[in-house]
Amino acid sequence: MSLRNSIFIFFIIILFNSCTTYKNVPYFQDVKQDGVTTENITNYVPLTIQPGDMLRLHVTSLNNEADNAFNYNLQPPNLVNNTPDVNINGTENREERVSIVGYPVDHEGNMHLPVVGFVKVAGMTVDSATKVVETKLQQVLSQPVVTLRILNLKVIVMGDVARPSTYTFQDEKLTLNEALSYAGDLNPTGVRNNILLIREVDGKRKYIPMDLTKKDIFTSPYYYLRTNDIIYVTPNRQKVSSSDTAIQRIAVIISAISVAIFLLRSK
Repeated sequence: MSLRNSIFIFFIIILFNSCTTYKNVPYFQDVKQDGVTTENITNYVPLTIQPGDMLRLHVTSLNNEADNAFNYNLQPPNLVNNTPDVNINGTENREERVSIVGYPVDHEGNMHLPVVGFVKVAGMTVDSATKVVETKLQQVLSQPVVTLRILNLKVIVMGDVARPSTYTFQDEKLTLNEALSYAGDLNPTGVRNNILLIREVDGKRKYIPMDLTKKDIFTSPYYYLRTNDIIYVTPNRQKVSSSDTAIQRIAVIISAISVAIFLLRSK
């Protein structure tokens, strides 16, 4: 093979490598773009209340003054409009987070209400627990209406994202995509087809690979997040390489090209 052909192949390889990096960047690559595709949502399972959860309770009834006994600290200071309190650097104001208060669920699965006493809520969905609390409050209030929310849906986003941090949400239907969006999305160097979801279930830890480049992620049983889920985005090799190494590689390539040009001109 002549030197000229070798140089030509060398440039083709460089061009090919530069083009293949984009192929792994777009999400949901197998979604058809030429029309509307519809599919049923069958993988959502409502969150259930667990021991250690913190619950927000709001009560209204015909006994307005009596309602105040139950409605204390309705709005945590750093959860407004379901948005985590994250500063401009992508980290939470943790000093304020410790002041989140509400009704804690004890290790036996009970929340302790004024006057009424202990109410078993662990293992229930929020809707089911709301009905149970309303029934209990009918003993002391006239026509009570109850709103119950889980305050401490906490998700950790780590790795190659814009704002890695711990995020707290009030939205009980939180998805993987939403959590990554709150973290500022993946950096261009984040590996899209191998997101790692770490989840603790029944005393066991699961390590679950997720692929953002395929639409099947929407039907995954792990698409909807649970409290204390950890999302890790792996950086690609380009990210891992230091800037000094990259500069050295560029210098080597430039030197090789210069030598090749010199040899061609000397013929």
